[in-house]
Amino acid sequence: MLQPRNQQTARPGENVHGKPRFYRFCRCLCRFGTAWYWSIRSNGQQHLPLDGGILVLANHQSVLDPVMIGVCTQRQLTYLARKTLFRGPGRWLIESLNAIPIDRDGFGLSGLKETLRRLKREEAVLIFPEGTRTRDGEVQPLLPGFVAIARRGKVPLLPVAIDGAYQSWPRDGKFPRRSTVQVEFGEPITPEEVKNFTDDELRAEVQRRIVELHRIAREKRLQRRR
Repeated sequence: MLQPRNQQTARPGENVHGKPRFYRFCRCLCRFGTAWYWSIRSNGQQHLPLDGGILVLANHQSVLDPVMIGVCTQRQLTYLARKTLFRGPGRWLIESLNAIPIDRDGFGLSGLKETLRRLKREEAVLIFPEGTRTRDGEVQPLLPGFVAIARRGKVPLLPVAIDGAYQSWPRDGKFPRRSTVQVEFGEPITPEEVKNFTDDELRAEVQRRIVELHRIAREKRLQRRR
């Protein structure tokens, strides 16, 4: 029996439901651009497995963050996008990247259900638990919404930190500036470890790990600029 076309072309780390060849093409173009314009570097990508559902939790510095994190790994990531973007001129791109539509102010019930469905389908879902972009480049307090997903999804949680994207394109900037960018991937928190935390403890632990990774990323980025 013939397999669906996407399954015939999917490689290790790619999502058979999410147009892997198109994602691969976009990632190739973005890797060239980010290496040239932003001098992006990363560390710890081996902590992101090539298969199995996983929730990737990162700090949010800029609109560039999904691209910056996505180009640093061989794993195809599933992104979140506001529902309004699915009605705009970029709808074809958002849909082609297999993004999850969410409400402007948060996941909403439909976004939560779809995220859990994708995790069950063994996708790697990237979310920004701060809820919005930072105003000063520092890691902001994490919102509790990801905790429910972690509990119900029963998948590993992968902390990630990015530094330098804020210096390139802060939330009040009109255009991106050239900058050095560093991305750090941490060790995952297993579902078994998640069970041992209360909701507040889990949020605090993820916050602590992202803050520490951000500190490391900033040190490396500043060293490269010297």
